Amino acid sequence: MSAISNFTACRRFQNGAALTKDSPGVGLITNKFLATKISTPFHKVSLVCSKRTFKGSNIRMTMLDDKLSSGKVVVPSEVLAYELVQGAKVKWSYIMEGSLPEPPTAVLLHGILGSRKNWGSFARRLAQEFPKWQFLLVDLRCHGDSASLKKRGTHTVASAALDVLKLLGQLRLTPRVVVGHSFGGKVALSMVEQVPKPLARPVRVWVLDATPGEVRAGADGDDHPAELISFLSKLPKEVSSKRDIVDALIQEGFSRDVAQWVVTNLRQTNTAGSSPSPLSWVFDLKGIAEMYQSYEETNLWKIVEDVPRGVHVNFLKAERSLHRWALEDIRRIHVAEEQAVEEGGGVEMHVLEDAGHWVHADNPDGLFKILSFSFQGF
Repeated sequence: MSAISNFTACRRFQNGAALTKDSPGVGLITNKFLATKISTPFHKVSLVCSKRTFKGSNIRMTMLDDKLSSGKVVVPSEVLAYELVQGAKVKWSYIMEGSLPEPPTAVLLHGILGSRKNWGSFARRLAQEFPKWQFLLVDLRCHGDSASLKKRGTHTVASAALDVLKLLGQLRLTPRVVVGHSFGGKVALSMVEQVPKPLARPVRVWVLDATPGEVRAGADGDDHPAELISFLSKLPKEVSSKRDIVDALIQEGFSRDVAQWVVTNLRQTNTAGSSPSPLSWVFDLKGIAEMYQSYEETNLWKIVEDVPRGVHVNFLKAERSLHRWALEDIRRIHVAEEQAVEEGGGVEMHVLEDAGHWVHADNPDGLFKILSFSFQGF
């Protein structure tokens, strides 16, 4: 199993496969899921490998590094930072897309203040169990490595979804499964809303512990994203210690788990020096604040209550995350289930036992079991 990333870890050229301006695939790129043409010239593409491995496996991180003849380094995706975790039986690369059949692909979307790394270990587990599949992990706009890719316009659920669709178009991939946690769940629904109908093939969408409409605040003692974003905005852009930030967050009333998760967004400003350098945040907090406001305001019930043919929407409610779900939400989803069956679509409701909102951390085994049937039969 390997992971393909658009951020290069090493520069060592090895068995370089190249595309020139005369190669197949240059020019108009059409994606069946997006049905949008994107004009992208592919110049010289080299396959670069990293020695980095993961404990207990033979997983290799494979990186893609595009270089123009002028020597300028061009990131393969100027849309979003991403990794493509592939099962052992997947030989596909977007570089050689025309000569190899496209493997079944799943897109995994993180929540607010998260990153693609949140799905890393879970995606590798899926790829080991389903070796014919590949899993696209992205950093949504303003998050992780995508924060350095400046975006125009407003930062919303819809614009975040359009970014993912553009990336799929650039990679020429048509996903069979889209999984989104929390904010990412609404992004997944917005992707369905924005693509042309009918779809080229059936798509199964998973919305993990999020509802299509109103976002309800957590109960007393729970971590509130809006308050967390507000508190982080008051902190300096550079800090000297992750521990100090963890302590400050706990003192403010946030849980230790959330505090430790937040500081994974801190990186050394200068890695070249021998002495410890300041740490800086990798996200665009102002943009994230806009995105979270959009998350609270965006209503996508119409997609669920009139689900397009060929789309199957699955909602997963965390058992201990009751404050996020109103009885009216659950009732509407069950009504949509019955209606979708009659109209050839699909809506289902699932409950993940022994889990709070952080479903892939609280009960990864249970989540894996529930999601697994989406990847069977290939």
